[in-house]
Amino acid sequence: MNDQNSVDHSPGQVPVFAVVGHPNRGKSSVVATLSQNDRIAIALEPGTTRVSQPYPLNVDGRTLYTLVDTPGFQRPRRVLEWLQAHSLSASDRPETVAAFVHQHRDNPRFRDECELLTPIIEGAGIIYVVDGSVPYTAEQEAEMTILRWTGQPSLALINRIGPDDHTATWQSALGQFFQIVRIFDAVRAPFEQHLGLLKAFGQLRPDWEQPLQEATGYLTRQRQDRQWQSARLIAEALAEMLTHQESSTLPKSLAANPDRTLEDGLREKWYQSQRDREEKLRRDIETLYQHHCIARQEAALAWHHDHDLFSEETRQAWGVSRTYLATAGFGAGAVGGAGIDALTLGHSLGTGALIGGLLGAAGSYFYGDRLAVRMLTPKALKGAGELQTATFGPVQDLQFGYIVLGRAVDHWWHISQRNHAGRDPLALPPSDHHWLETLAGDTRKTLQRLLVRLRKQSRLNHRETQEFSTVVHSALGGYDQWRRENAS
Repeated sequence: MNDQNSVDHSPGQVPVFAVVGHPNRGKSSVVATLSQNDRIAIALEPGTTRVSQPYPLNVDGRTLYTLVDTPGFQRPRRVLEWLQAHSLSASDRPETVAAFVHQHRDNPRFRDECELLTPIIEGAGIIYVVDGSVPYTAEQEAEMTILRWTGQPSLALINRIGPDDHTATWQSALGQFFQIVRIFDAVRAPFEQHLGLLKAFGQLRPDWEQPLQEATGYLTRQRQDRQWQSARLIAEALAEMLTHQESSTLPKSLAANPDRTLEDGLREKWYQSQRDREEKLRRDIETLYQHHCIARQEAALAWHHDHDLFSEETRQAWGVSRTYLATAGFGAGAVGGAGIDALTLGHSLGTGALIGGLLGAAGSYFYGDRLAVRMLTPKALKGAGELQTATFGPVQDLQFGYIVLGRAVDHWWHISQRNHAGRDPLALPPSDHHWLETLAGDTRKTLQRLLVRLRKQSRLNHRETQEFSTVVHSALGGYDQWRRENAS
């Protein structure tokens, strides 16, 4: 949604904010969060940003505001000395700052200062960023004095990066230079703080008040729309995963004595298809929220070996144990027995042969603690003569649906809350919350009814598809509320 070519620097139309400060104090992190752009380079080494770069925030093709990421101050005391030597009175200070930029634009000693001051003398408001974990020094006082000389609306953010806390000292110093001082953690600040900054800036300049009020409204609606879009994406993926099958054909002569490798091959294709579809859902949600560079750490769907996500222990960790589903208003049909992943070979008589020696009509077979997969009786291909069809899937154990949904809800919540300045890997361990408890009784029954229809390979009609999205949306909202109420 961001388009750097659509920047409008005209004061009074699209507000422009220059994010400035000392090197390595979190300027780029603030820009990344407020512009919803995780592609902005953020590094520990000073000098990562060498030229001023505009980053507009666009919603529905409209630029709400533009943030300009700038280099850090390098020689603020030298610049201030020049300004003081060339200024005759307080009335000419903005013009003196502009004169410095024009005179030293090609001077490599003051390249960074000229880069960061250029958008300000062209009309941008100032967001001055400091690191509250380092002590206040006279070096920063020279920076703040220069910025005050520009005469532009200004706001200071204390973005504490390290473990030490010098916030109180910074607040006292910054209050003498800036109209508004806020504590703002660019990595962890909640969405409401983003809106608060926009509203605060609207108070600093009359012609920004209306566009920034509109911006907060647009962003609020965008957030609501994204939650609904996420619900639709999750419902669509879950429906596909619950009804997915893998099939293969083989000569009738081989169907009588099939090789075990056929079953193994179809089973693995089915497993991999489920993993791929869930991974696509993860990427779709991340793209929706404009997260393009996330390093995600999540256990892939697994049915066997050392990390079986469908073991009873894992089901308990995800809050969908058999006991819970049987007693929480989801109905007996929510509790599938342990199941078999099985292959059938179909022919025109309508019976099925299960590789491994089990014979029987189409149905569901269960043993051990393995995933339940429906035993279909496929029909011979029309005109195929001697060809038979072998089918693996779809899944019959509805706990599969609840676990996949729980994983999706948890992933959505982390993405929806993640600021674009975050660069830490996203770890998604099993949830320790019965997230289904956030659903009302009628919603639980609706969810169960729709999952049962999907298990029977019934396509959802338009009304049921809408119902499914609404139920998932309720799950997202309930989980978000629970996380907020239980935040440490």
